[in-house]
Amino acid sequence: MSTLHVTLIGKPGCHLCDDARAVIDEVVAGLPSDGPTIEREELSILDDPALHDRHWEEIPVVLIDGRVHNYWRIDPDRLRSALLAD
Repeated sequence: MSTLHVTLIGKPGCHLCDDARAVIDEVVAGLPSDGPTIEREELSILDDPALHDRHWEEIPVVLIDGRVHNYWRIDPDRLRSALLAD
């Protein structure tokens, strides 16, 4: 079984970030028990100047294993497919 790292980049008070978090939670909870192990992390653009410079216009940003999966509105079906693709 593989381990995937899902990172949500956002900031406090961002309603789209809250929506993205809910989508990630829903998708991860619905993955099959024999699916990949998901390690989740949240980063704030307010805590990291490099993240701010790179992503301030795109938040929320979802990364899978360090690669941008999507930004702004996160589609649950697309996220689920990406997590199960390995």
